[in-house]
Amino acid sequence: MSALRRAVPLGFALLLASPAIFAEDLLSVYQQAVQSDPRLAEARANLQAAEQNKPLARSAYLPHLGLGASVGFNSGSFSGFAGLNISKAYLSNSYSVSLTQAVFNGAALSAMKEAGSQIQAAAAGLAYTEQDLALRVAKAYFAVLEAQAQQAIAGKQTKLLESIYKQTQAQLQIGTGDIISVREARARLDAAKADLIQAENATQIARQRLERLTHQPLGPLAPLHEFQALGPQPDNMQDWVATAMKSSPQILQAEAQTQSAQDAVEVQRRARWPKLDLQGIAQHVHGNPFPGFTENQAGVSLNLSMPLFEGGQISSQVQKAEAQSMASSDHLGSVRDAVKLDVESAFLDLQNSVAQLQAAKESAQSAKVSLEGTRKGYEVGTRSIIDLLQTATDYIRAEQQYNVALYRQVTARVALKAAAGQLNIGDLTSINALLQP
Repeated sequence: MSALRRAVPLGFALLLASPAIFAEDLLSVYQQAVQSDPRLAEARANLQAAEQNKPLARSAYLPHLGLGASVGFNSGSFSGFAGLNISKAYLSNSYSVSLTQAVFNGAALSAMKEAGSQIQAAAAGLAYTEQDLALRVAKAYFAVLEAQAQQAIAGKQTKLLESIYKQTQAQLQIGTGDIISVREARARLDAAKADLIQAENATQIARQRLERLTHQPLGPLAPLHEFQALGPQPDNMQDWVATAMKSSPQILQAEAQTQSAQDAVEVQRRARWPKLDLQGIAQHVHGNPFPGFTENQAGVSLNLSMPLFEGGQISSQVQKAEAQSMASSDHLGSVRDAVKLDVESAFLDLQNSVAQLQAAKESAQSAKVSLEGTRKGYEVGTRSIIDLLQTATDYIRAEQQYNVALYRQVTARVALKAAAGQLNIGDLTSINALLQP
C-alpha cells in the first residue's frame, strides 16, 4: 500500500502543481494524458471493482433478512373427519420473515483475507499504470523534440549541400571546375532532399504518437535548453535494485496476487469445515393443509451444516487453487527477474548516456571545424569536391548523433526512476524545468 500512497496521487498532485500556462510543456501534456488515457481509466475501474470484494466477503458474516409469501388455489376432498364428507376448492396463503446470522464460517473468514489481497494487487496495478503513463508521455514528448531537431538538421544539410552544388556550378562556368564535381554535388543534394522529406514524415509520426496519448491535437512543444548531463543518483546499481525489490508496483502487484492465490487455496480447503448459523423465523399460514386452517408461529434455531461428499467437487477446487497458487508464485519470480534486469539496464543506460552525450558534443564540434577547413581547402584547390562532400556528410551525421545522445540522456533519467518504481510528480517537474518556457 506504500507504493499506492506514493504513486497514485501523481495525477491529482499534477493538477495542484501544474502552473496555469499555455505552452505545451511536459506537465501540461501529461495532464491531458491523465484525463484521457484508457489504460489508466481501466486500472482505476479495476481498483473500484476489487474494493467491492471486501464487503462482498464480509456479507457472509452480516445478518441476512428475508421475506417470503405465497398464494395458492387448492381443490380437495376430505372424509372420515367428524363424520363429514367435504369436497371443495379453496385458497391458501402464507408469508414469513426469516433472520439468519452466521456464528462460524471458516471459508468466509479466508475470503475476507483474500479480498484484501485482491485490493492491494489492484492498487499496485493502478500505481504501475500511472507511472508507466508518465514514462510513455515523457518518451513520446522527447521523441517529438528529437524528430523536430533531426528535421532541422536535415534542412541544414539540404542548404549546405545546395550551397556546395552552386559553388561547383559557378566554378564550372568560370572554367576552374568539372562536370563530375557538379554531378556528384547534385547527387548528394538530391539525397539530402529525400532525407528531409523522411525527417518531416518522422516528425509527423512522432506527434501522432504523442497525440494518441493525449487524445487531442497539440500545439508547439516547449524545446530543451542547455542542461548539465546527470548520471544515476545514487551512483550504485545495487541500491537501485534493492529499492525496486521493495517498492516496484509490478513486484507489489505480483506479491499481492500470490498472496491472494494462497488465500484462495485456504478458502477452498475450508469448504469442508462445518458452518454454524443462528436463525429466527416468524411465519403465518392460512388454508394449508385444510381450508380455514390458520397457523402462526415463531422460532429460533441453531443450525449446523457440514458437507460429507460433494461428488469430488471440493477436492477438485482445492487442487485447482493450489495449481493457480504455484503459477502465481512462479509469476512473482519472473516479475522480480524482469524488474531487476530493467533496473540494471536502465542504470547502465543512464550512466553511459552522460559519456555519450559529452563525446557526441565534442564530435559535432570537431566535425564543424573540419568542415570549415575542408571548405577553405576546396576553395584554394588543396581539397577535392569528394573531400568536401564527405566532410559535410560527417558533420551532419555528427549533429544527428548529438541529438540522439541529447534526448537519450533526458529520457534515460525518467526510465531509471520508472524501472525502480520511483517515478513521481517531482521527477516530471525536474525534467519539465529543462524546457524553455
